[in-house]
Amino acid sequence: MRIITGTAKGTKLNTLQGEETRPTSERVKEAIFSAIQFDIQDRRILDLFGGSGQMSLEALSRGGESAVIVDSSRAATDIIKANAIKTKLNEKCRIVNADWKAYLKGAKGNEAFDLVFLDPPYKAGFIDDVLKRLYAAEILAKGAIIICESEEDGIPVPTDDKEQKLYRYGRTYISIIKI
Repeated sequence: MRIITGTAKGTKLNTLQGEETRPTSERVKEAIFSAIQFDIQDRRILDLFGGSGQMSLEALSRGGESAVIVDSSRAATDIIKANAIKTKLNEKCRIVNADWKAYLKGAKGNEAFDLVFLDPPYKAGFIDDVLKRLYAAEILAKGAIIICESEEDGIPVPTDDKEQKLYRYGRTYISIIKI
């Protein structure tokens, strides 16, 4: 796993061993960033299920302004911190060791994000709950983009007031929602 392009191009990232996290594959990550390539510059990023931090670090490497990377696992946040330092992007990161629900509750109305990465555990209906709480937290900037990764049974249910595009890469589905 590495940073594809930008200021940290080629930097190899560390990840947790075992089944605790499921890093986004290189193929899927390249496809996501191709789809949003013109929507990264100067964006404030939220990565709600950080894992290794690779998605937010990739966005920062490509010109994102800042990132808040949240993960409930202390081991994951330690890996994210190490990867942020390794990529020399740590000054642009705030790494938070917290449950996603607690983070959203505490951030309500206090922050504004332009780009949000959601790669939670694959489970039917889970992303819909995360999205509901994310919208209620009032932390999305006008024109925000949310990228959700799931399996088929976890694809978010589209809402009438938001544009949603769906892409499939093998068993992985990417939903890009524009606010």
